Amino acid sequence: MAGTFVIGAGPGIGQAVARRFAQEGPPIAVLARSRATVDGAVAAVEGAGGKALGLLADAADEASLRAGLDAAVERLGVPDVLVYNAAWVRYDRPGELSAAELTATLRVNVVGAVSAVTHLAPRMAAAGGGTALLTSGMPTARVAGTSLSIGKAGLRAARAVLAGSSGRGACTSPPSPSPARSPRVPRSIPTGSPNSTYGLPGSPPSSGRTTCCSTA
Repeated sequence: MAGTFVIGAGPGIGQAVARRFAQEGPPIAVLARSRATVDGAVAAVEGAGGKALGLLADAADEASLRAGLDAAVERLGVPDVLVYNAAWVRYDRPGELSAAELTATLRVNVVGAVSAVTHLAPRMAAAGGGTALLTSGMPTARVAGTSLSIGKAGLRAARAVLAGSSGRGACTSPPSPSPARSPRVPRSIPTGSPNSTYGLPGSPPSSGRTTCCSTA
């Protein structure tokens, strides 16, 4: 199997996660909707000594996202790890966004994650298993961040549903500081907040600063 696919590889969490996984050896596919972001992510991974494939993909556009993932699979093979880090971060209060504007944020913050995981999950399972990491955070809703709060809550719900569909159990708090290390997921994921994770059949329990779903 290939290495890791990172969707939403912008400066910050996306590039940090890509650099960290690159340290494990296999190449990294970084996907984002702008060429500048893709080129920056590739440079960040290569600057850390890793190998990266940069691809354009819009998380809000299912056809674009699937095409980008298919191109990554064609070049690198089926990934061990899929990271969904795309997010529309904006600060707004209830009623400030139109229904269309709120829906647009959910296409990025929730729907794109479901599209990405369900598109690759069958192939990952057929190849022996893998892990999906969905960056969430914002465990407490904030009035001043209404669309983002709704999106992150929806993403956590999506993670639980996806985990249930794969037959994986769920946990809702970070694992203990010293679990057995997964050979596929680095012990330390360099993020500023917990993530949502679920494993596909055949994958070992994941570890690090994440909330997780896994089976033995």
